[in-house]
Amino acid sequence: MSIKFAIIKERKNPPDRRVVFSPEKLAEARTQFPEAEFVVESSDIRIFPDEAYRKLGFTVTDDVSDCDVMLGVKEVPIPNLIPDKKYFYFSHTIKKQPYNRKLLQAMLEKNIEMFDHETIVKKSGARLIGFGRYAGLVGAYNGFRALGLRDGLFTLPKVETLADLDEVKAELDKITLPSNLKVLLTGTGKVAYGAKEILDHLKIKEISDALYLTSSFTEPVYVMADVMEYAKRKDGKVGNKHAFYKDPTGYESNFMAYAKETDFFIAGHFYGNNAPYLFTRDDAKKADFKINLVADVSCDIDGPVASTIRPSTIADPFYGYDPETEQEVAFDAENAITVMAVDNLPCELPKDASEGFGDMFLEHVIPAFFNNDERGILKRARITQKGKLTERFAYLQDYVNGN
Repeated sequence: MSIKFAIIKERKNPPDRRVVFSPEKLAEARTQFPEAEFVVESSDIRIFPDEAYRKLGFTVTDDVSDCDVMLGVKEVPIPNLIPDKKYFYFSHTIKKQPYNRKLLQAMLEKNIEMFDHETIVKKSGARLIGFGRYAGLVGAYNGFRALGLRDGLFTLPKVETLADLDEVKAELDKITLPSNLKVLLTGTGKVAYGAKEILDHLKIKEISDALYLTSSFTEPVYVMADVMEYAKRKDGKVGNKHAFYKDPTGYESNFMAYAKETDFFIAGHFYGNNAPYLFTRDDAKKADFKINLVADVSCDIDGPVASTIRPSTIADPFYGYDPETEQEVAFDAENAITVMAVDNLPCELPKDASEGFGDMFLEHVIPAFFNNDERGILKRARITQKGKLTERFAYLQDYVNGN
């Protein structure tokens, strides 16, 4: 059975230069699955030019309406949706985001089978596809860039001016960090491990929680804290991570222990509904709250990280949060917490991010079309089918109805 896949043009504004498959990875997919046909929709913004795909023998065209499966990154504008097709992209609808309700309604009306990259998961629910590693890498780098600018220590160029991850790391080789810097990294997923790559590249020593919370050092150190370290059970019993993820209501924050010892906080955790906030606006006012720089890769607004009061942009990535007034100030204002909260970080590293994404997509998703979906990947990821929500996503019905 032949299936025709299209790499579609990104049409969302601001423009996103990423793509599901680099030319080389697409050629690999073609070799692995001779029964698949791949065409590329012409694009003037993609990080890989049309010519790079043509050189490898792919058809590049302005009309992909004869394809079966559309592969994109960001939301497709409603007028550009082609009825009766299968689509893969980040739809930002599964948390009932109000700004994309009309998009989900349109996909149902147009009989589109929607697969969201976020819903491509293992049986356990763990995500298989994403740009998390690149968000972590760029987020941590941007945090150090803010530190250098604010304190007049060093100047790092913007990531978007660098060709790839190797150049990013080469820039980091040129800087010297303050000798007593203490860095806290939260999370244990792809984002946190992306940030960890930067900390390890800078040769910052990773130490245990016990040492971090009780000792001072004459060289930069960091700790990677898991949710069971910065959240604790209210009844004083020992917490359980899996129980916490199911129902976090019996837990409270243990974050202040870290906040008293930390200069630079990199938020790389996943935040679930009803979980305790890491630190509140009141916490940030305390005299022993020491954090003065936050790289919030998770970027939940007005949420678990009190200083993140809005997302920032690639063009203007830093702002200041004044704990006393709870207002935004200049990023280098005295007594302010410097905040980096860019919510589309992987866009700054489009080449590496696209290559990494293609690796995962070829490993987990494309085979499912040809092996009768033996791992249930497509079944779990499918949000809409035959003009209706699938059973797994039936909880979105009231959102679709506008309630």
